[in-house]
Amino acid sequence: MYEAVYAHPDGDSTVARHALTAADSGYDGIVVRNHGDVQADYDADANSDAYDIDVAAGVEVRADDPSRASGFVGNYRSDRTVVVVHGGDRRINRFAVEQPTVDVLAHPMREDGDFNHVLANAAADNGVRVEFDFGPVLRASGGTRVRAIKELRKLRELVEDAGAPFVVSASPSNHLQIRAPRDLIAVGKTIGFDADTVREGLAEWGRVAERNRERQSDAVIEPGVRLEGDVDAVNDDGQ
Repeated sequence: MYEAVYAHPDGDSTVARHALTAADSGYDGIVVRNHGDVQADYDADANSDAYDIDVAAGVEVRADDPSRASGFVGNYRSDRTVVVVHGGDRRINRFAVEQPTVDVLAHPMREDGDFNHVLANAAADNGVRVEFDFGPVLRASGGTRVRAIKELRKLRELVEDAGAPFVVSASPSNHLQIRAPRDLIAVGKTIGFDADTVREGLAEWGRVAERNRERQSDAVIEPGVRLEGDVDAVNDDGQ
């Protein structure tokens, strides 16, 4: 299972501190998802080795309009393992779920954001994962927390009905906000998520990272065709 974190300067803790805390909390890896204009300075491989946890280099694209978001996604796609789009704006939500090059639509219900069955079906068709962001439930209070729970339940129903892929995160911006998987499972249960759904959402970050690394590998010539030993190229069926 993986957590997706905001590290300094987008958050308060370094990548190394996030990695250490996540490893101690029982995670297999983290995705560093800093927004594009506040990237962290770190060595993913060195942190992976130091803390015995996978560190995946990601980015969260934040833009005011779909055309700018499209440009940013194109710029980052080749050199980031995980590409996330910062949701909450209705136009950006629609843009993200319609782009197969986007891995995750983050927190689509924030601000004036909305999500409906049309967007859920588009996410399913294009393989864009919708984020269940538990952060506001963990860190907000009063009416803000109640509203966040209501929005998560609505989002869960739409995603389930459409069969769209999804991820789960507490969206921590410092290491003290990282919660162990068992804690997120407990939170999920209190707001209507079953344990398997939360586990699946935490694991999906790692699957995305693994898939994209394979695609970016020099061994891959094109989807379905790779170099293997002395054979110039074979497809995934061995032909």
